[in-house]
Amino acid sequence: MKNYVIIGNGTAAIGTIEGIRSVDKDSKITLISEENHHVYGRPLISYYLEGKTDLTRMKYRPDDFYDKNFCETIFGEKAVSIDANAKTVTLKSGKALPYDALCVATGSRPFVPPMEGLDKVEKKFGFMTLDDALSLEKALTKDSRVLIVGAGLIGLKCAEGIKDRVKSITVCDLADRVLSSILDNDCAAIVQKHLEANGISFLLKDTAASFTENEAYMKSGMTVTFDILILAVGVRANTELVKDIGGSVNRGIIVNEKLETSIPGIYAAGDCTEGYDSSIGAGRVLAILPNAYMQGHAAGINMAGGSKEHANAIPMNSIGFFGLHMMTAGAYEGEMTEEITGNGIKRFFVKDNVLKGFIIIGETDRVGILTSLIRDKVPLDDVDLNVAKTAASNMIFSQEARRKKFGGVV
Repeated sequence: MKNYVIIGNGTAAIGTIEGIRSVDKDSKITLISEENHHVYGRPLISYYLEGKTDLTRMKYRPDDFYDKNFCETIFGEKAVSIDANAKTVTLKSGKALPYDALCVATGSRPFVPPMEGLDKVEKKFGFMTLDDALSLEKALTKDSRVLIVGAGLIGLKCAEGIKDRVKSITVCDLADRVLSSILDNDCAAIVQKHLEANGISFLLKDTAASFTENEAYMKSGMTVTFDILILAVGVRANTELVKDIGGSVNRGIIVNEKLETSIPGIYAAGDCTEGYDSSIGAGRVLAILPNAYMQGHAAGINMAGGSKEHANAIPMNSIGFFGLHMMTAGAYEGEMTEEITGNGIKRFFVKDNVLKGFIIIGETDRVGILTSLIRDKVPLDDVDLNVAKTAASNMIFSQEARRKKFGGVV
């Protein structure tokens, strides 16, 4: 009988539990969570504030999930160190938990750059956890003027979630466009226009340099008055537990195809890791929910003595704001072609005879085949990309390619 310990309680941790139990039905699993909540879908916190879901429906697994999987939970407790020689995890309370196999699924935390006077702001919030959302909810009023620092995914989803609960929202960012990490200039302009039409104001190429209690002094010299400040500048992977014991760490914890760290017996999964991005052929943090689950599931199988690799991930984002949906995937390298649609755009990036990436805004149906083209590096000689621009189906493959891929008569 083994003794498994998992640090974290997000998507990757749940994948790890289910991966372990697919191989080992009986050994002990202990899960340590700094948050004091049953596992929930983090992307749903904006929908909670918007009134589109509730605390029950936000749960990522049923109430009896931990009991059914014979998993002991330690909620509201932080793991502060790992002793790889003694094979123990020490909690903030001082208790040491032994392990035979350990998975670090610690996720990420908000990055807040030094800003003068930030300590003077009473009503300031992050927007990454359920506790963040619950605290913010208590502060919101119909008269609230909200300043959001950061025009990335977290900041914009927060803006959407609280739009109808406040007086005004202003979003600032040093970047020259919204969603600068996943959209190019033209596509970002489409999204920004849509957000502005729904009442969100922007100050781009500008950000807060200093604060008083209710005023932000911008780098441009402008002054913005606010009642509530939301910090959504960025995130950093929680790598310290592995870094502190000499494990290999870059922007995330470095793992191999089996999700093993450089330290025997210790695995890592989810947003805290740096895995292999097959679209660029290099390691990077891929902080997306499906990747976190698949990493965790593979880690769990391998922890339990099975064999599972996860080495073919690509960056993907499927998001929407006020009814405008978008999907991005892969890398924006090579020659770009586009298709203008009724309310958006489709952009495809081709290099070395393979699809490297795409940006689709508006019509996002049936894009799974497109992501498989990127992930599997399918030669475009076997694909009709012109058909893919308007209708992603098996018919984008040549007859011979369909015969090889799917078998039978096609």
